[in-house]
Amino acid sequence: MEDVRIAGNAWSGWDGDLGEDSSNRGDLVFRRVTVEWNGCLEQQDGTYDHCWAQSAGGYGDGLGTAATGGHWVFEDSIFRYNTSDGLDLLYLGRTPDPAEAEVRDSLFYGNAGNQVKVGSRATLVNLVVVGNCGYFFRQGFPLMGPRDSGDHCRAMGNPVALSLQQGDQAAVINSTVFGEGDVLVEMPCDTAFSTCDGTESVVLQNNIFVGTTDFLQPFENSALFWDPDGFGQEDYNIVYNVKDLDPASLGPHDIVQDPQFMQADLDNFDGHLQPSSPAIDSGLPVGIGQVPDHDVEGIPRPQGQGVDRGAYEWTATPPRYTLTVQKAGTGTGTVTSDPPGIDCGADCSETYTSGTLVILTATPDADSAFAGWGGDADCADGQVVMDADKTCTATFNALGGGGQLSPVFRFNTGVVHFYTISEAERDYVLQHFVPPWVYEGVAFYAYKPGNP
Repeated sequence: MEDVRIAGNAWSGWDGDLGEDSSNRGDLVFRRVTVEWNGCLEQQDGTYDHCWAQSAGGYGDGLGTAATGGHWVFEDSIFRYNTSDGLDLLYLGRTPDPAEAEVRDSLFYGNAGNQVKVGSRATLVNLVVVGNCGYFFRQGFPLMGPRDSGDHCRAMGNPVALSLQQGDQAAVINSTVFGEGDVLVEMPCDTAFSTCDGTESVVLQNNIFVGTTDFLQPFENSALFWDPDGFGQEDYNIVYNVKDLDPASLGPHDIVQDPQFMQADLDNFDGHLQPSSPAIDSGLPVGIGQVPDHDVEGIPRPQGQGVDRGAYEWTATPPRYTLTVQKAGTGTGTVTSDPPGIDCGADCSETYTSGTLVILTATPDADSAFAGWGGDADCADGQVVMDADKTCTATFNALGGGGQLSPVFRFNTGVVHFYTISEAERDYVLQHFVPPWVYEGVAFYAYKPGNP
């Protein structure tokens, strides 16, 4: 699967629960896939509403499976704003079929449970994992429950969740993990399916791990790892702002220091490094273990005297990419951006630093309606991560034909619109329109052709 967007499904985005005694086999490859806003409904204007999770009977994994085998590969993908987990392959390996997962060069953020959870033999390289599992709580979606409902930071909200079986080897390499869950990485034995014998391991190298206030226990910070079986083999990481850190548990080249992100804000995170970051040039070199020869944005490693720790390789002149807005349809309107730069209108393109999240807002003129976003796959919700040159198309359609009852109320043919009308206008509608169909308190009227 390549260049696909899975979004706005009321339940999960990709429900891989095939039923009892079923599985997957062979290669399952996902490249440049965006999985977002599942557990929510996409509105006509490209926004999302009616987000729900378990307390209201909902379910919103981005991609999830029950017990499965298969060689799962995810590259250059985004999992964000799903109302349960982002990527849930925790039951990988619980069938007789061969099982393995590779997740590379991808972004995870804003999911209400775990961001990425993978069982069996998992290789995670060049990932940006932002465990802002309280995102939906802070946005105030009414169908998502209160803080302690289980909807927010589900399964403790640990950003990275691994689960090993007997003899499994896993790795987390050159990734940036920042979160508000109970721990930043969990890596227990899958005791429901297997008995581990001490041959298992999780190699954690060249990473940046940063904690913040625990969403579910705000009197303390996140912890670094939950590693009850001692699988972790960690070194050349940066660790910062976590609770109960035992120096004896660290590798000889680990650094306990602020990594100096460009912006350490959970809901507006920028994991690029500042020029004085201790992560710069201090990691293991390319070719040692699974250290990659590029970063999450494709920038070659190293850029300096050595490989940087974390997902981003620092450059003196970070790459910049151009976002272009086009307009289509029979109507008119304006598109603006945050951060500023686009006011289209007249100014329909802007160049942004790599990794910038640009939020586009489409405002129709009075005689038009915004119909939605097109263009590159990442444009579909109007939130664009600048990791390449991209073009987004805003479609504005003219309001349908028909007449006008007063300056504040038009009736239209061929297009559905919503209006607030006066009591006198309501009486007119009841006389000239067929009886309404009422759904959730909203009355829908079909215009009688031939009426003035």
